[in-house]
Amino acid sequence: MHFSLLEKIGASVLISAWLIYGANFVGNLLVPIAPHVGGAVHAAATKEEAPAEPAAAAGPEKSIGELLASADPAAGEKVFGKCKACHVAESGAGHKVGPNLWGVVGRPTASAAGFSYSAAMTGKGGEWTYEHLNIFLTSPKDYAPGNKMTFAGLKSADDRAAVIVYLRTRSDSPKPLP
Repeated sequence: MHFSLLEKIGASVLISAWLIYGANFVGNLLVPIAPHVGGAVHAAATKEEAPAEPAAAAGPEKSIGELLASADPAAGEKVFGKCKACHVAESGAGHKVGPNLWGVVGRPTASAAGFSYSAAMTGKGGEWTYEHLNIFLTSPKDYAPGNKMTFAGLKSADDRAAVIVYLRTRSDSPKPLP
């Protein structure tokens, strides 16, 4: 049986319409559409909900010294697993996508021999103190805008402290805690 070109085009359009309709139907079953948000319904909903104050609920932030004092290097090694895709923290090991972090605590920034740092990092200056590492690990892009590191950072202060304490142990002469 031979079909004309117009019959083939018509069948293709009809099948496409059925597929689009079916995908839309299934999608709406899986993800319900939110009710209309506006007017009196929206105003009543916003009046009932009390705005939360995250800073007050979280309490005062601990200093990096307090966090480091209670941090566990074993937990830091576990969290460092997120960093292992790009970094290594072994004596004498080569660099990966990021520099080797052996002895990073207390060394000058952008100073790992043989690693090509971005201009943003070489322009920072200073050394990797506990405070600088904490700020950097919170958000590398905010610490040195334009650096090559794509990692978003560690939002948990306890995770940052644990990683820093772990990195402190990855040195020939660990720097004393503050």
